[in-house]
Amino acid sequence: MRNGELANQIIAYENGEMNFEEVLDFFQHLVDNGLAWQLQGHYGRVAEGLIMEGEITNPLLGEEN
Repeated sequence: MRNGELANQIIAYENGEMNFEEVLDFFQHLVDNGLAWQLQGHYGRVAEGLIMEGEITNPLLGEEN
């Protein structure tokens, strides 16, 4: 995902324009690239919650979270 695409995804997420599957794909991408932990705290907290719920995975932790 290019920076412009990422910016558009962030705007869509923050405007509530994504369905649940799109949110999961977005956060999986953020986790896969480590961006979830570099953006404002909300993104890391949401990512952690989705990982704990088993909705997305953290490749650094493997499949078992």
